[in-house]
Amino acid sequence: MKGLLFTYALTYGGAVLSLYRPFYGLLIYVAFSILRPQSLWHWSVPVGNYSRIVAIALLIGWALNGFGNWKLGRSRAMLVCFIGFWGWAALSTLFAALFPERGYAFLESMAKILLPFMVGLTLIDNLDQVKQLAWTIGLSVSYVAFEMNQSYYDGFNFLHEYGFGGMDNNCVAIQLVSAVGFMFFLGFAAKVWWQRLIAAGGVLVMINAIMFSFSRGGLLSLIVTGGVAFLLIPKRPIHYLTFLATVAAGVRLAGPQVLARFATTFADKEQRDASAEGRLQLWGNCWELMQREPLFGVGPDHFPYYAHLDFGWPIGKEAHSLWFQTGAELGFIGVGFLIAYYLTCIWSLWPMVRESYPTSEPSVRDLARMVIASLAGFMVSSHFVSLEGLEMPYYVVLVGACTLKVAPQYALAWLPYYDPAPQLLPAAASH
Repeated sequence: MKGLLFTYALTYGGAVLSLYRPFYGLLIYVAFSILRPQSLWHWSVPVGNYSRIVAIALLIGWALNGFGNWKLGRSRAMLVCFIGFWGWAALSTLFAALFPERGYAFLESMAKILLPFMVGLTLIDNLDQVKQLAWTIGLSVSYVAFEMNQSYYDGFNFLHEYGFGGMDNNCVAIQLVSAVGFMFFLGFAAKVWWQRLIAAGGVLVMINAIMFSFSRGGLLSLIVTGGVAFLLIPKRPIHYLTFLATVAAGVRLAGPQVLARFATTFADKEQRDASAEGRLQLWGNCWELMQREPLFGVGPDHFPYYAHLDFGWPIGKEAHSLWFQTGAELGFIGVGFLIAYYLTCIWSLWPMVRESYPTSEPSVRDLARMVIASLAGFMVSSHFVSLEGLEMPYYVVLVGACTLKVAPQYALAWLPYYDPAPQLLPAAASH
């Protein structure tokens, strides 16, 4: 019942609020994209167009409020890459797709992410709004992980057996890995103790869920995320202690079954299981298609068809790699736009992670670290799963892009220190 009331309140109340304050409609839309109420509370929330209702109100409110502020600064590059990726998928649909309806469905699903990204980028104009978006993402993923933990300790590993929201265990692990580094640095950016406590709890339930998802790609990416986080944390004792405590908790949560399965990732060809060996073959098939159709690929969402027709895989087989499958379906330019979307964000934020970065608001540095750690984990983990439509990483980039947009408001000049009112030396006594 609580899930039904929560969903209806946010859907219809949020739709009305969005007409006057579209930013809050954006937060609700992002939360729904992660929580997926119809899956999270499937026993009480009926099938409905909850996200669509909020999205329509959000777009109307955005238009009524003048379409936001388009002075995007350095964040414009991410929007250009995203539009380029969507546009190239449209060209691939027109010129390469054997089944255009599959391409149109792909374009529709990506437009549901691109439009809110554009709206958010033009609406958000201060650091408080960036933080609210970040907390919305972090709390939503943490709650999903909490529910998965609750099911696991009640005796049924729902995450491993069924996944969540139409995603299997590996796909859910990608989302969780992306959120671990995000929530870790979100705790550093918090200014009150209870927010830091919530962030720490979110990190722990997400790490534990990754462990019992039994996803090798998820665990490998979690290790990469930890390494990136170590490079990014401020060089102070309290930050090192926090990092070591998190690592210790992760090691404690990883049981022998998890470690034994993870070890097969690096096994010799003779010792690999069928799943690991099959992925290598699928990646090779993608590379062959990329060489065959380098410009537009074989068409959006068309790899499963060619995998069956040309390589003998069962019908519906995915490539188990976001990057290889996107390259096969959209060609080198299409996957290049997608990679550039993420790497441009990381590259632009990198100078802001240094303690010497001149800003009057230290949380700007934590936001930059948060986004970089999250995207590093995502880019590694997504190499093992095909999931172009996972919304959360796109919204993590939105946090990074909005941080770049508002950071100049808090910038300090790179000037050497000087005393504007130096103390005058006493005049020498006359003799």
